[in-house]
Amino acid sequence: MATKKETPAHDPVNHPAHYTFGGIETIDFIEAKALNYRMGNAVKYITRAGKKGSFVEDLKKAIWYLEREIAQHGKE
Repeated sequence: MATKKETPAHDPVNHPAHYTFGGIETIDFIEAKALNYRMGNAVKYITRAGKKGSFVEDLKKAIWYLEREIAQHGKE
């Protein structure tokens, strides 16, 4: 007899819903791509946009991190 797969309980610390949406956790993607802090945070804010707070605010935060990344590369 097959058993029904249980849905994991809500875990806001280890697996928050706004980071697990879409079947892959954002941290797993960031680590797989070996993104640095600024790039990883940009991805984090893009992938959670509108799921925890303001959609536009999250995108502005992503832009802030991307602008810092661009500025860092301008120094090279």
